[in-house]
Amino acid sequence: MSEISTSLAHHLLVALPSLADEPFARSVALICQHDQNGSMGVLVNQPSDYTIGEVLAQMDITTDDDELRQQPVLNGGPVHPERGFVIHDDARPWESSLLVGDGVYLTTSRDILEAMARGEGPANALVTLGCAGWGEGQLEGELADNSWLTVPADADLLFRTPFEQRWQGAAARIGVDLFRLTDYSGHV
Repeated sequence: MSEISTSLAHHLLVALPSLADEPFARSVALICQHDQNGSMGVLVNQPSDYTIGEVLAQMDITTDDDELRQQPVLNGGPVHPERGFVIHDDARPWESSLLVGDGVYLTTSRDILEAMARGEGPANALVTLGCAGWGEGQLEGELADNSWLTVPADADLLFRTPFEQRWQGAAARIGVDLFRLTDYSGHV
């Protein structure tokens, strides 16, 4: 395989209507890492059945913040569904962080959750369980098969757009109305 000339890190993958496989149907994935060995990302628009309060309780982390406890945890993808990932905008040196791009980070260490429970965490954060992974050349193949749109990521979409509006909202950023595509509205 040739070298990847443009990394898709800090881009969103928006599932086209033809991608009907769960959990990717109507999904939006933030690509956190993309290189010649493959890609890793997290879905950012699919609330799970869990809340942050439940996750913190499982980890023996207490908090008095009712709002934090009620926040949904997202289904981040089918890979490592038992593992937590925090997408956030805080540049502090957490124990295990990766700069995704433009002030957005992925952290997998407990210290960020402890800080959030104390009210000292990032101003904006999404907690996910699981991630998505693509092997060498796999994502490029899915892009060539027109399974995904790529959209530059931005904090407004990641942290302020309601989950149910992210799929269409992300596509609209590049002028695409997903509800007008043939596979969504029916075959002509």
